[in-house]
Amino acid sequence: MEETNTQFPSEEVTLPSKGLLYPKSSPLSKGVIEMKYMTAREEDILTNQAFIEKGTVIDKLLQSLIVTKIDYNDLLLGDKNAILVAARVLGYGSEYQFEYKGETQNIDLTKIEDKELNEKLIQEDGKNEFSYTLPTSKVEVTFKFLTHNDEKKIENELKGLKKLNKNSSPDLSTRMKYMLTSINGDHENKTVRKYVDTQLLARDARALRNHIADIQPDVDLSFEFEERNGDFKKVSIPIGISFFWPDVEV
Repeated sequence: MEETNTQFPSEEVTLPSKGLLYPKSSPLSKGVIEMKYMTAREEDILTNQAFIEKGTVIDKLLQSLIVTKIDYNDLLLGDKNAILVAARVLGYGSEYQFEYKGETQNIDLTKIEDKELNEKLIQEDGKNEFSYTLPTSKVEVTFKFLTHNDEKKIENELKGLKKLNKNSSPDLSTRMKYMLTSINGDHENKTVRKYVDTQLLARDARALRNHIADIQPDVDLSFEFEERNGDFKKVSIPIGISFFWPDVEV
């Protein structure tokens, strides 16, 4: 992160996507954004009960910290995660302490590495779309990495489905409908949705999710935990309001 000159102390944060999946007209295409240091105003956001109850507190915080004039909805989720980590470092330093299985863990957030985008996979500059052949059915599909706006749409759709059927929990299939962009060259949304509902094999869906997780630009939010038997396993770092301010009551 490099220091920049603004009316607030700020730094430039590098995006894992390098900005390569945003249209040239977007400031995000530069691959960096400017963020200011956290102030008392942002601490007020963190303790805002209305934001906490709505589940929007983190987004409100990040929107307040980002100096670059961007459309927040356009942010790829991996880039948003990088901004999240940068916000924590700028606000409260790099040391993050939390409890896992009764043991205190200490993580240096500046050691978290980006999972950068492999530029060879890009089919068209500034376009968030990739090709994949489903291993079992051999169907040719294209997919995209989800954005903040996609996440909002998915959340709203799932809420609507829950109202219709309280026992319904189609989280995986709903997300798949937003990730897939074409089936055998057909980009019609109704084609994609019908395919997910009636033809997508579970093993193909799992393979695609794993493939996306492997290549998606992001930050590696994990740490190695030693089990009692001496084995090590990767565990996700817990992210919540306490990630920014351990004293916040939720």
